[in-house]
Amino acid sequence: MKKVLVARPTFPDVIERLKQYFEVDVNEGEVLPQDEFARRLADKDGAFTAGDVVGEKELAGAPNLKVVANMAVGYNNFDMHAFDAHEVLGTNTPNVLNETTADFGWALMMAAARRVTESEHFLRAGKWNKWSFDSFLGVDVYGSTLGVIGMGRIGQALARRARGFDMRVIYHNRSRVAPEIEAELNAEYASKEDLLKRADHVALVVPYSKESHHTIGAAEIALMKRTATLTNIARGGIVDDAALIEALRDKRIAAAGIDVFEGEPNFNPDFLALENVVLTPHIASATEATRRAMANLAADNLIAGLGEGPRAGNPPNAINPGVLRK
Repeated sequence: MKKVLVARPTFPDVIERLKQYFEVDVNEGEVLPQDEFARRLADKDGAFTAGDVVGEKELAGAPNLKVVANMAVGYNNFDMHAFDAHEVLGTNTPNVLNETTADFGWALMMAAARRVTESEHFLRAGKWNKWSFDSFLGVDVYGSTLGVIGMGRIGQALARRARGFDMRVIYHNRSRVAPEIEAELNAEYASKEDLLKRADHVALVVPYSKESHHTIGAAEIALMKRTATLTNIARGGIVDDAALIEALRDKRIAAAGIDVFEGEPNFNPDFLALENVVLTPHIASATEATRRAMANLAADNLIAGLGEGPRAGNPPNAINPGVLRK
């Protein structure tokens, strides 16, 4: 029987599914230290991961490994050059989290714009003793301009929601989306610089790569309106966190909503001293229904990738399908 490693705790019924096909080594505790992860991977045919780093060292030490199924859309934790070199299939879990993540991006954007967490902290601290016309004045969402950087499936889901708020939508992407999608979303393509200058609310939904590292840094923030907000539901490293903290501290933009951080779960503690930022611990896809869908899709990929189940040999979401052909 093939052996698989489940590197992070997940739903018990998903583990039972995997046990129908494999001998399963389940990590029931905290995130495995990298050396321990590599040690437990060494004799496995497959792995179920959720952000665990898999690179040359890990793959070279696991000669039987054939499939690593990531329970996430992004796979910047995979060294895909090493995957190809070792003929290991990588998979991910796209689409099942699009709408939930877009919902959360909208929630962060509105909370930042309307100073929700800042005013809640004020109330909880017992400081509210009168109504005032100028208390916690925020910025409008309705009728404003939404700038989406990264018009993939989640970016498009964000843009669809803008119609209910009578917003103008501008977007920047590596390439323009199809004209029919632009028409459906009433979205206008713009350069990144133009978008940053015009948008009242900037939302980041781009995958992380070396090329997208610090897509938003000090120079980009300097282009934004002082009344603008920035929402990051993409990946840590897309934003230069230190530059963002400085801009928020100096009120060079109004506010930010941040779900992902450089070096997470560690993050720059200077965020905590700011009032004009909404901080959440990478939970944009965190509804039970969506996380179950992600876990089951990762299991589908692992089972099929290792030649088992009804889709044997044809996993739904191969990142490097050339390995399958080989």
